[in-house]
Amino acid sequence: MTRYTKDPDAIAALDPEQYWVTQESGTERPGTGRYLENKEPGIYVDIVSGEPLFASSDKYESGCGWPSFTKPIEPAHINELRDDSHGMVRTEVRSTHGDSHLGHVFPDGPQDRGGLRYCINSASLRFIHRDDMEAEGYGDYLDQVEDVT
Repeated sequence: MTRYTKDPDAIAALDPEQYWVTQESGTERPGTGRYLENKEPGIYVDIVSGEPLFASSDKYESGCGWPSFTKPIEPAHINELRDDSHGMVRTEVRSTHGDSHLGHVFPDGPQDRGGLRYCINSASLRFIHRDDMEAEGYGDYLDQVEDVT
């Protein structure tokens, strides 16, 4: 079993926006994230720890300005915490092992897919294309990614 940890080398390699988002609980500007329009098959992992977080098959267009997912690929890799900053109550989403701030989860997602919207910053993610998942050690998750036809 792969062990995921908060990797100091990965943190040192982050660009300023990635650092601000993952380590200081920042939020990238809506509509600017590199994965917002990504429609390729694969998985999204924590940029700091590499732990698998979301599958492309659970990604959908919510119109909120950030990549949105209906559920985590591995619920044990997600921590949900109360966030009462900015004068509102929300549920923050952090990676379990990397402790990276990912975004927030809201109860306004597609009802036919569980009703949740995981609104996630692209800056906290690294995308691994389906074709590369086996080579990068994520082959166990291929069954959660749609087939390439």
